[in-house]
Amino acid sequence: MSLRQLLEKSIIRMTRFMNLRGKIVLFYGLIVFIPTALLAVGAGYLALHQVRANYMLTIKEAVRQSAQSIEFRKQSYDLLAIRTATDGELVSRLSRDYADMYEQLETVQYVDRSFLGTSKYLPGIEDFRIYHTNATLVQDGGLLWKPENRMLSGIGEKAWYDRTAGSADMLSWSNAESDKRKLVVTRKIMSNYGDVYGVVYMLLDYNAVFAEPFEHPFEGEGALYIVDANERIIASSDSGEIGLRLSDSSLRHYWNLGNADASPVDGKLLIASKLGSGWTVAALVHLDRMEEQSKRIFVAVGIGIAFFLLLSAFLIMTVLKNVVWRIRKLGTRMTDISEGVFDVTVRNRDRDELGELEVLFNRMSGRLGKLVEENTQASLKEREQSFKALQAQINPHFIYNSLSLIRWRAMDLGDETQIRIIDAMTTFYRLALNNKDNVTRIRDELEHLKAYAEIQQHRYPDRVAVEWRVDPETLDLYTIKMVLQPIVENCYLHGQITKTKNAYIRISISLTEDSVYLRVEDNGKGIPREALDSIREGRYTGSGNGFGMNGIRDRLRLYFGSEARFDIDSAENEGTRVTIRIPICRERPELIRGERA
Repeated sequence: MSLRQLLEKSIIRMTRFMNLRGKIVLFYGLIVFIPTALLAVGAGYLALHQVRANYMLTIKEAVRQSAQSIEFRKQSYDLLAIRTATDGELVSRLSRDYADMYEQLETVQYVDRSFLGTSKYLPGIEDFRIYHTNATLVQDGGLLWKPENRMLSGIGEKAWYDRTAGSADMLSWSNAESDKRKLVVTRKIMSNYGDVYGVVYMLLDYNAVFAEPFEHPFEGEGALYIVDANERIIASSDSGEIGLRLSDSSLRHYWNLGNADASPVDGKLLIASKLGSGWTVAALVHLDRMEEQSKRIFVAVGIGIAFFLLLSAFLIMTVLKNVVWRIRKLGTRMTDISEGVFDVTVRNRDRDELGELEVLFNRMSGRLGKLVEENTQASLKEREQSFKALQAQINPHFIYNSLSLIRWRAMDLGDETQIRIIDAMTTFYRLALNNKDNVTRIRDELEHLKAYAEIQQHRYPDRVAVEWRVDPETLDLYTIKMVLQPIVENCYLHGQITKTKNAYIRISISLTEDSVYLRVEDNGKGIPREALDSIREGRYTGSGNGFGMNGIRDRLRLYFGSEARFDIDSAENEGTRVTIRIPICRERPELIRGERA
């Protein structure tokens, strides 16, 4: 036994106690519902992790690109400050001593000519100054300034200048004391020997420099920061954080942990990218919000899958309910048939396999009703035939005795013609009234037919010539009884042979290798075309003597099956020829049953 057969038997044995609905629901759950639900959960779980991984890559790439953009912007302003502070001519003019006003004017003109246009190359520069402490050089209030008691971005100029000149940083960025939304860029102007001759001062508009990268970062699901080397927040998407030290900002909870293992803290993840200038671009991403969105998507997909699974289950149950109902309806109708009620049908409106079964059931119930009716009629006919058979046991003796009495009287009178007629009638009825046997030899069939022909010849003297062409080898072969006499009788009754000029009836029996041919041919009025077609199709019943053409054809089929043939050819007003072919039977043929009949 193969594995497949073993598995099929095991499944059938385990589900044998279940009804059809239970089996289909079980198989649907095991094959469709549960695997689909498990696959949906697994696919959703993998998709959630994949979305999270892709989201992290996207965030890191966004931080990297933001860092590059910020680095480029910073370098642009740094380059302007450095270029100004390292201009050799400027350093030389700020370090010399001036004897007259003309030299000072020349220096002012040089500064204006060299740096006034330069400060306009970059956007967002609100103020550009060159501070110096040369006592012999003036300040023009344009580009050249001296630190005095004036306020500069919320701090005194002298204090600011001293702090900047004393700082170890050559270049620094800071937020203005008076307005955190302003950025201050400073660069010391020094000689090759480390002497400070001045400071380059630039006041930048925060919005013009950093507003674009910091506007609604990560679609509102995070914040972006710039932290300088002194851990002070230079820029932030949260305006309240600008200018704060790292220890005073909201980043203090995530800074060290976030950079250590890049893992979420309280649902937030810090991603930092360090710039070459010492700055750090940091992104604080709200992973918990992303998780909520992903979970909402996951739940929505799950609800959709559950909806379609439930919908499919509903459809399966609906169809199954219809199938079970129709099967039970068929069972109910079969119960009616088993109880003898055959006039039952099942309404059919579907074209599926059950619909075909319902159509077949309706045909079967109708056929069974007809068979029962036919069986009832056959039973009645059988009783009637039994009564007729009882009568037939009496009638032949009565006929024979009557014919014998008439023959004795004819002999007393010496009437030879009447004696021959009586003898022919006796021979004819001896075979016709023998109901015990339906098979006879051809010899006896010819004797019966000759008796009938002789009676007709006495009835219609000298009107019809009867010709006999019989092969002697056929006389001892078997045929069915009364197969030729009804045909010859039709020549007189329907062929009106007695009204035909030079009328003849030709009876021939011939033998071939495997068949016997019996023919009856006349030159009577023939058969009309419609009647001939009806006879050939087996629909003609107008024989008038109880043994019509259909009866002969049926009896031939009962005893010889498909080996027998019954052919009839006729032309109106020309004559008719009937040909019967039967197999050679040297032994008595038996009634054929089954498929051969």
